[in-house]
Amino acid sequence: MASLVLSGDTSGSITVSAPAVAGSNTQTLVAATDTLAPIIRGTALTAVTNFTTSADFTSIPPWVKRITVMFNAISLSGTDFILVQIGSGSLSTSGYTSSGSSGTSAVASTTGRTDGFMIRTAANGDSVTGEMVIQNITSTIWVSNHTCGGSGFFIGGGISPSLSGALDRVSVTRSGTNTFDAGSINLLWE
Repeated sequence: MASLVLSGDTSGSITVSAPAVAGSNTQTLVAATDTLAPIIRGTALTAVTNFTTSADFTSIPPWVKRITVMFNAISLSGTDFILVQIGSGSLSTSGYTSSGSSGTSAVASTTGRTDGFMIRTAANGDSVTGEMVIQNITSTIWVSNHTCGGSGFFIGGGISPSLSGALDRVSVTRSGTNTFDAGSINLLWE
C-alpha cells in the first residue's frame, strides 16, 4: 500500500485515482486535524406508487450496509400486516424473528412473525407513515427497527435469517391476501 504525506499547506487540493464505484470518491480534509471527513454515501430511488401486492426494489449494490424504507400514508384494504422481506438472489420468506406493536394510546397490541420484518397495523385502512431502518449486523444477517405514525403508532424490530450472500433486494408486501390501496414507498441505501 502506498503512502501519501501532505505537509505545510493549509489549502489546495490533491486528486487520487480510485476504482470506479457508484457515488462520490471525494474526501475533504478537516481543518487542523489532518484527518479525512466522513463519507455518507446514499442513494434514494424513485418512490413506488400504484402497487397492489408488493413494491420491489432490486439491484441493490453489495457494499450497502444500511437501508431505510420510507412509507408515505401506506394502507391495506384489510387487516393484514405490512411485511418487509430481504434477500440475496431471491427473497427470504421465512426464518425472521420480528415483532411489532400498534395502538392509539399507551396500551398496544404486539404480534410476532417469521415471514418478514413486520409492521403491525391495527385495523382495516390504517395509514402508516414513517420509516424502517434495516442494518447489516454480520456479513449475511440484518436487523430492523421501525417507528411509524399515521392513524396510530407502529413500532417494532427484528432480525433476518442468514442470507446466502450480499443483500440485493427488498420487497414491501403484506401478510395475507389484502391489497395496498394508498400511499407510496421509497428506499434509501448507504
